[in-house]
Amino acid sequence: MPNFCDVALPIPLDQSFTYSVNGVEPTVGARVLVPFGGQRLMGVVVRVHNDAPAEVRSVKPVQQVLDDAPLLSDELMQLAKWIAQYYVAPLGEVLRGMMPLSAEVRRHFVYRITEAGRDVLYQGTPQLDGTMKSSARRSKLSPEDQNREFSVLNYLVDGNLAKPAALRSATQANKALLDGMVKKKWLAREAVAEERDARRIERVAVLVEQRATDNGNQDSGDSAQASGEIGERQIIGGRLPKLNENQLAIMAELAAVGGRMRVADLRDSAALREAGVPDSTLATLVKRGLVVIEEEPEDFHLGGLPANGKKSAHEHILNEAQMEALSSIAAAMTQGGFKPMLLYGITGSGKTSVYCAAMQRALDAGKSALLLVPEIGLTPAMAGQMFAAFGKEVALLHSGLTPDERAEQWHRIRRGEARIVVGTRSAVFAPMVNLGLILVDEEHDGSYKQEETPRYHGRDVAVMRAKFTNAVVVLGSATPSLESWANAERGRYTRIEMLARVMDRPLPTVELVDMRTEFKETGKEEIFSRQLVAETQATIDRGEQVMILLNRRGYSFTVLCRSCGEKIECENCAIAMTFHKPSAETDLHTHSGDRLECHYCGFRRSVPERCPKCQSEHLFYLGAGSQQGEERLQELFPNARIGRMDRDTVRGRGDMERLLTRLHAGEINLLVGTQMIAKGHDIHGVTLVGVVGADSALGLPDFRAAERVFQLLTQVSGRAGRGELPGRVLVQTYHPEHYAIQCATTHDYTSFVAKELQFRRWMHYPPYGVLANLIIQSESMEEAAAWSNSLGHWFEQEHLDKVRVLGPAAAPIARLKRIYRFHFVLKAERRDVLGRTLRALLAYADSQAIPRRNLIVDVDAIHLM
Repeated sequence: MPNFCDVALPIPLDQSFTYSVNGVEPTVGARVLVPFGGQRLMGVVVRVHNDAPAEVRSVKPVQQVLDDAPLLSDELMQLAKWIAQYYVAPLGEVLRGMMPLSAEVRRHFVYRITEAGRDVLYQGTPQLDGTMKSSARRSKLSPEDQNREFSVLNYLVDGNLAKPAALRSATQANKALLDGMVKKKWLAREAVAEERDARRIERVAVLVEQRATDNGNQDSGDSAQASGEIGERQIIGGRLPKLNENQLAIMAELAAVGGRMRVADLRDSAALREAGVPDSTLATLVKRGLVVIEEEPEDFHLGGLPANGKKSAHEHILNEAQMEALSSIAAAMTQGGFKPMLLYGITGSGKTSVYCAAMQRALDAGKSALLLVPEIGLTPAMAGQMFAAFGKEVALLHSGLTPDERAEQWHRIRRGEARIVVGTRSAVFAPMVNLGLILVDEEHDGSYKQEETPRYHGRDVAVMRAKFTNAVVVLGSATPSLESWANAERGRYTRIEMLARVMDRPLPTVELVDMRTEFKETGKEEIFSRQLVAETQATIDRGEQVMILLNRRGYSFTVLCRSCGEKIECENCAIAMTFHKPSAETDLHTHSGDRLECHYCGFRRSVPERCPKCQSEHLFYLGAGSQQGEERLQELFPNARIGRMDRDTVRGRGDMERLLTRLHAGEINLLVGTQMIAKGHDIHGVTLVGVVGADSALGLPDFRAAERVFQLLTQVSGRAGRGELPGRVLVQTYHPEHYAIQCATTHDYTSFVAKELQFRRWMHYPPYGVLANLIIQSESMEEAAAWSNSLGHWFEQEHLDKVRVLGPAAAPIARLKRIYRFHFVLKAERRDVLGRTLRALLAYADSQAIPRRNLIVDVDAIHLM
C-alpha cells in the first residue's frame, strides 16, 4: 500500500502537498481532510505513491478520507489538469470548482490554547480578593475581565477545541475579549472542516388512526362540530380525546388532505394562520400520540413554464433545415469520436427542437447528454422543455440551487439516474456516465466566462471535455463568437447552418431612429422617441405585446454636481453610484426612500442633499435606467400591463419563472428590461421590440465592444415576430452609421464578421492572436503600484520578442471593493508562448515575495475593465 499521497488544496498556490496516508487508503479523485497552516481543509487526492519527501518527519498525516471511491473520474481529473495548465490556475482551486459539494463539508472556527497561553495560566496566582495576579501586559483590563481570561484558558487547557458560542457561554467572555487573547497569542483561532449529511429531508405530519376513550366532554358548541367534521373525514375510527380549538384545527387541516402534510405546509396554512394556531400545538398532538412526524426525502422542483397551448420543443415536426442539422449531429455520434460542430441558426430557426431531437438520439444510443445555457434566467424555460421531453431523466445544475440541492443533483447524475443535464457554466463538470453529446446554447454569451479563479470559459472547457471523452459537442448561436466562427472557417469545427425561421416566418423588419435628429426636432432629451411611443401604443391597441430594451439598471446611472462637476462615487470602488427610487416590488423589505447603490460591491447610501465636495445644492441626475424607463412608460401608457426584468426585480430563484409565466399568459403586454430580455425567450405575442441606448457600449475601452453591440441588437430583435404575426424592431441610436448598427439592421451576420475580423487582424486581437489580462491588486495603492513597477521591469529585461506587453497602467476600474488595481495586457501569436511567459512571470513574482492571491491571471479575457 502506498505510504504517501499528494493533495491539491483550494488555496492560491500552484502546487500540491504531500501527506502520509496514516493507515487509510485514499484514491486519486477522492476528497480528504488534512491539516494545513493551523486549519483543517478539504482537498482532492491527485497522486498516491511511495516517494518519501526529503524531510519525511515533517509530513503530516491525512486526518479523514471522505470518499471510498473517486468522486472525479480519470477524464474529469484530466480536464482539471488541462484547465490548471491552460488558464494558469492553481489545481486545488480548479478541483474545488468542479465539485459543488460544499454542503457535505461543514466549516466552522474553533479556539485552542497556545503555549504562550499555557505559560500565562501557570504563572497566574490567586489573590486575597479572589482575582488572579497577572502581568503588566494585562493590567489595563478590569479584574472581572482578567478572571474571564483565566476562565477561558482553564476551559481550554486540557487540549479542548471550543466553538465560539460554547466558549462564550461557558466563560462569559465576549468576542472582543477573545479577539484580544488571539492578538496576544494566548489563543489560536482555527478553521475546521468536518463531514456532514447533505441529504435533503422534509418532515411530514401524519394522523394516527386509533380509538380514543370518551371523556364525555366533546358534546358542546364548536368543539362538537369540529369533532364531527373530523369524524366525517374518517381519520380516526372513534371518538377523540378532549382537544382544544387549536388542536382540532390542525386535525381538521390534516384530515382535509388525506391525513398527510408537510410540516412546512401545515405551518403556512392560511386557515391555521388566520386562527392564530401556534407551532407548539403540533408538538402537543405528537406528544399525545395523535400525530406522528415522519422524515422522507424532499422533492426537488425542477421548474419550467406552463405550455399555454404551445407545443414543447420535442413535439414539433422538424423542417428540412432542422432535419439536415439533426442528421449531421446524429451521423457524428454514430461515427464516434470527438467532433466539434458550430450550429449557426438565425433567431427563431428552431435550434431548441434540434437539441431535443439530438439528445433523444444520444439516449437511444445508451449515452447521456449535457445542455449548457448561459444564465440561470434561461433554465426555467429550457428545463421545462427538457422535462416535457425526458421526464425524470433530467437533472438541473446551477448556482441558484441551495448547496444541498446541488449536492443531491450532482449525486443523481453520478449514479446515472439522470442522463440529461441542463445547467449553466459550472454544469460542464457534471459527473455524467457515458457522455456522448454536449450542447452549448448561445455559445457567444460572455456569461460562460468565469470571473473568479479559476477563470475558465465554459464553452471552451466543453469542447475540451468532449475531446477527452470522444463525444460530439455542438456550439449553437444566431450570432456566433468570432473565435468559434474563425475555427469553423479554418476547418476545426464543422459548420451547420439554419438560415430560415420555422414555418417560413419572416425575420422582423428593423428601423433606425436617429436620436440626433429627434433632439433637433423636439428640442429636448427624451428616453423614448415619438415614433417608438406611437408604435408601442398602436401595438398595445391591437392586443399584441411589446418589449423595450433599456440596458441600464436603476433610475439614473450617475449623480453629478452642476457646480463643480463631481460625480458621487462609491466609497469602495472608483465607479459612479447608481440612483434608485424606492419600489414596492423590490424595496418593501430592504430599503425605504431614495438611495444610491454601487452595482459592483453592493454598497448603498442615502442621496445627499448637497454635493459632498463643494456643498452645492445643484445635483443633476444623468442617464436613464430601466426603473426610470418603467416609470415613464406608466405615464405614457396608463392602461398597459407593464412589467420590468432586471437584476432588481429578478433576485430570487423563482422570480424569473413567475415573470415569464405572466408574460406568456399575456398578463404583461409591455415589458421593459436590461439585456436579460434578449436571451432566448420565445413569446409568440411579442410583435414590437424597442431598443434604447444600446449603442452607448460602443464607447467602452474594449476591443469586443462592436461585437457585443451587434450580438445584443440581433438577439433582442429576434424576440419579435416569433408567432403568427410579423415582427418589427425600432432601434434608437446616436451612431446610425456604425457598421455594427447597420449590419444588425439587415440581420447580416457575415458582413459584420468580415468587417470586424479585418480590424482584429490589423491589431492582432483574437482570433488572430491570444490574449491575457494580468491584474495586480492590493488594499494599498502604493503596494500595488510598486508590484506593477517591479513586474514591468521584469518584462523589459526579458526582451520578449513573441509577446507584446501593454502596461502597466491603472485598470479602467482602478479601485474595486477597496482594492487598488493595475493591469498588463499580454498579446501573443501562439498560446504556448503566452503560457510560458505567464508561468515565468509568476515564478518571478514569487521570488519577489508578491503574494499569488494578489495576482489575477485572466487568459482569454472577455472583459478588460
